[in-house]
Amino acid sequence: MALSATARAFVLSTVIAAMPAIAAAEKLTVATFVPPQHHTNTVLFSWFAEELEARSGGTLSMQLFPAGQLGAGPVQQFKRAVEGVADITFGVSAYTPAIFPKTMLAIPPGKAASSAEATTRLMAVFDDYLADEYEDVKVIALSTAAGIGIASTRDMSTLEAMSGAKVVPYAALTTPIIEAMGAVPVQMPVTEMYTGLSTGTIDGAYATYNNMTPPWNFWDVASHFTVNVPVQHAVIFVVMNKERYQGLSDEHRSIIDALSGEAASMKLAESFDGADAKSLAVMQSTEGKGYTLVEVSAEERARMDAAVAEGMQAIFADYASRGIDNAEEIYNAINR
Repeated sequence: MALSATARAFVLSTVIAAMPAIAAAEKLTVATFVPPQHHTNTVLFSWFAEELEARSGGTLSMQLFPAGQLGAGPVQQFKRAVEGVADITFGVSAYTPAIFPKTMLAIPPGKAASSAEATTRLMAVFDDYLADEYEDVKVIALSTAAGIGIASTRDMSTLEAMSGAKVVPYAALTTPIIEAMGAVPVQMPVTEMYTGLSTGTIDGAYATYNNMTPPWNFWDVASHFTVNVPVQHAVIFVVMNKERYQGLSDEHRSIIDALSGEAASMKLAESFDGADAKSLAVMQSTEGKGYTLVEVSAEERARMDAAVAEGMQAIFADYASRGIDNAEEIYNAINR
């Protein structure tokens, strides 16, 4: 006997209810201000995209919008994530220091000499000291670009050589440190440093090996690259719009959770340290470039470290004046 329409509907609904829930296909937009060939795209976001698709069986993917396609310039990247201009954004904390005062304490020289070391330290203190600065977003990754040297148009290997030199630090926060080392801090985005070195607007800038070689090409305009200086760190974030994250299925959120935090942060560190290693190899194998690679002596490094300690006390005092009384505690926790 044929089933009635009501019976057929009941059977169909019962079958559907018994079937496992299948996540709807989702595509996440990712905004970054760096060009498509940048190592963060070819390492971190390439890995992220592959993992999303593999773990979700193709129901979760991402689309990268490089070179500021979803908004020009690096300054508004965190805001773009908060407001949902993009689902995920890549940015630099020092461009909006008021949002990340505690995170900024990872920028001054400390015990980390590479992106991987700095990332491990950031992850270790994140929950206790930094998490409240990211309450409006889902954190995918937090790492650094380690400024292991100074690209300059003059020798920077001693405090006397640095005296009066106009130097770009990684953030305005480190102004007291640059001043304690005898130099004059000048704020300038990395996109303008090549021209600044070329025209004499600046004498030097904290930089990575990767800044010296293509695509940045500081080696065309810098006569020196000085290493064994106190390392500064540009803190890099990858964050996701909270509402977009919460609106995903349980399955898709669990995939995001598995990739976020230590996994993505160390992959981001890998991209920066890897780019530096490749650039150093290029620098060592390239002849005829018009710069000198200089290493600060142990004696001079001790003098520079003493200047850093002096500058840090000024930084802690400034934090206290702004109502953050535990800045030294946070800095020490990062560098314990």
